Amino acid sequence: MLNEAFNDFAENPTLDLNPPETRDLQKELNDFIYPNINNGVYRSGFAKTQLAYDEAVTDLYASLDKVEAILDTKKYLCGDVFTLADIRLFMTLVRFDEVYVVYFKTNKKKVAEYPNIHNYCRELYQKLEPVIHMDHIKTHYFTSHPTLNHYA
Repeated sequence: MLNEAFNDFAENPTLDLNPPETRDLQKELNDFIYPNINNGVYRSGFAKTQLAYDEAVTDLYASLDKVEAILDTKKYLCGDVFTLADIRLFMTLVRFDEVYVVYFKTNKKKVAEYPNIHNYCRELYQKLEPVIHMDHIKTHYFTSHPTLNHYA
């Protein structure tokens, strides 16, 4: 719905981030990306036991490895088409090295150490840079979770 509901007001109403021919693949991608990467960083960071942390980190890095393999042969997750799936993933990846590696202890490997994911992030950053405010992102994370940073 949001892809076309506001086209009368949009600056770029022809932009389709959810083209019908990619919807099944986007769903398939989101079915592993959301629980294991988008939410996986939170499962790692807020884990209450070592076992929960270990499971979350294992799932996170297995999924990052899977994305790295996908991006070895594709420009975007769905091939040559920039989609909502890319935006969903990128919003976690752009925070990964700056915040999650330190704050949520997801420090097994940085995004910058995945060649395909790193290039993908560079590509998407060029498109999304106007809405990425790293100073705000870091301030938010490092000051808003008293269970992780008691002196925030």
